[in-house]
Amino acid sequence: MSEETPLVRQWLLLRMLAARHHGATVKEMVDETGVSEKTIRRDLELFQQVGFPVVESVEEHGRKKWRVDPDRNQPGLSFTLDEAIALYLGRRLMEPLAGTLFWDASQNAFKKIHATLGGTALKYVERFASMFHNTAVGSSDYARKDELIDNLMLGIEDRRAVFITYRSLRATEPVTYDIYPYGLAYHRGSLYLIGFAPDHREIRHWKVDRMEDAEVTPVHFNPPRHFDLREHLAKSFGVFHGEGDVHVKVRFDASVARYVTESQWHASQKLTMLKDGSMVAEFDLSHTEEIKRWIQSFGRHAVVLEPDRLRAEMLEELSALRDAYGATAPGASGADGRRVDSARPQSKAGRRRRASLK
Repeated sequence: MSEETPLVRQWLLLRMLAARHHGATVKEMVDETGVSEKTIRRDLELFQQVGFPVVESVEEHGRKKWRVDPDRNQPGLSFTLDEAIALYLGRRLMEPLAGTLFWDASQNAFKKIHATLGGTALKYVERFASMFHNTAVGSSDYARKDELIDNLMLGIEDRRAVFITYRSLRATEPVTYDIYPYGLAYHRGSLYLIGFAPDHREIRHWKVDRMEDAEVTPVHFNPPRHFDLREHLAKSFGVFHGEGDVHVKVRFDASVARYVTESQWHASQKLTMLKDGSMVAEFDLSHTEEIKRWIQSFGRHAVVLEPDRLRAEMLEELSALRDAYGATAPGASGADGRRVDSARPQSKAGRRRRASLK
């Protein structure tokens, strides 16, 4: 455990104290963690500063032990039956954290609820679970990135530079460089790190899935005084960020208008229903890359009205798509070099008519 990062060590230390009803001495904690007495005492002081119910008691012969105060161990953590059932049913929403320490702790909590309710009651509760399904299309699995994520969180918390190994979507080889991590964003089943790239002197976003390694350095940094993660992403249609100020107007035909009105796509959205059942949606964004993909997902049922530049980009995409389909049109060669013909077989009479025209 001595090689663990501070956040992981402190988490495990809390678990140790919570499990030992008779407490533990500083020496025992030193022996089990492999770190110095100074480090342990600093962790214990931190626990008390943030309000965890960790207390020191003096036993016979002046022996001192640290424990979780039994009277404050679970303040306000009693649940009504319906609350316990709701938490148990919501356990699948924790799956993006699978493999991390937080996942392990949540599973222990669910096991306690399981034991309290009993097998017969749980069978009945599972009937409710079958009514809901959380799709995982495109979701990321961070089961093997717990230490990497912990290092990123440590860098954010302690304002220390992190040395990352990152392979971008278009790169053939990973590159390594320092970044100043500001915060994490969760979007469409994936984690993204927002931070400052000293080499480029700008704020950038990195997808955690593409990070192969992250090491916290001793270099401290000061984030912008008024930086706010939510405000930074306020004009993003997801996690892409730009410095522009773009007003986007899209017309959706009647077949999809109602679907669009059912969700909050962006804080700036303005939806206007028209007499023919169609609808015009307006957004104020800093970048159009993500909303362009979103508009394309509606096919011919969505048409960009403004700005002209985005209209031109949509036409370019449409032209490229037609070319791509044209490459595999009937009579063209497929990827394996063989002739592709998707037309229906002709009758003998049809073949005779075709021959007579040659």
